[in-house]
Amino acid sequence: MAAPVGGQPPRRSPVPPGRPGPPRPGPPPRSGPPPANAQPPRRRPEPRPPRRAAPEPPPPPEKPSRMRAVSGRVGPRAALRHTGAIARRNLLQVVHDRGAILDATLMPMIFTLIFVYVFGGAIADDQGDYKQYLLPGIMVQTVSFASRLTGVTLNVDASRGVMDRLRALPIARSAVLSARISADMCRMLLGQLVMFGFALIIGFRVQTDVLSALAAIGVLLAYGFALCWISAFIGLALKSPETVQSVGFIWTIPLQFGSSMFVPLDTMPGWLRAFAQVNPTTLVTDTCRNLFLGGPVAPSALGAFLWIGGILLVFAPLSVWKYRRYT
Repeated sequence: MAAPVGGQPPRRSPVPPGRPGPPRPGPPPRSGPPPANAQPPRRRPEPRPPRRAAPEPPPPPEKPSRMRAVSGRVGPRAALRHTGAIARRNLLQVVHDRGAILDATLMPMIFTLIFVYVFGGAIADDQGDYKQYLLPGIMVQTVSFASRLTGVTLNVDASRGVMDRLRALPIARSAVLSARISADMCRMLLGQLVMFGFALIIGFRVQTDVLSALAAIGVLLAYGFALCWISAFIGLALKSPETVQSVGFIWTIPLQFGSSMFVPLDTMPGWLRAFAQVNPTTLVTDTCRNLFLGGPVAPSALGAFLWIGGILLVFAPLSVWKYRRYT
């Protein structure tokens, strides 16, 4: 572009609106010392190093637990301790459940009074002799009544969720079943003592010695122990407590009335006599009757203990297996 005439400065072209103009020159930097009232520039505070956290105190040493892990194996002593704890809980339930106590004590007394004073005259000529014959059988019936409650209580615990809580605890798998049966054996022993005392009151007399009478009660408890395992399997196999109670009543009826519990075997027809002779209830009843009144014990006792051992070998493993698979 040509310079303007007359030495005038060149005109600047107007800046279009919306466009910034050229930067204006600022004041020249001052030279020389700073003024007296000038403040020194502020320095940024240096970052402080992070504080170190105080060391945490070491955790207290764990107390040795009486329970073992669920996946670990439980020793015999721990299994016995677990069984005792659950059995105590079951016994407290029995104490507060009057129906369970009446079932083990009152029902056999009612059956005794009915058979002695209602049917006794028609069955036997002498009521006193029939008392001696009947009461050992009624004591066998007492353990049959008491064993039915094992399956019912197991089924009730399962339906209320108690079984699931016990399965979640780090306890022995066998503790639940063994504790249930241990509590029922205590209830069964109470029923036997009450029934034996009632028998003495109404005229029953032991014609042997004390050791034979104690042996008879031992045979009764052993038979009741075996029946409890059958009842436990039924209680775990069925879903409803009412069904368990009905089935438990049904399977004990043939064992009781198809035996020598109430009448001699000679009065039965041939086909029923053949069943009654091998019936475990007949063998247990004859063993107890001979121990109380005198007579050969060995033949019936051998058959009775063979039946008791066979029932335990079959139904105890089945009950444990059913308990482990129970849902």
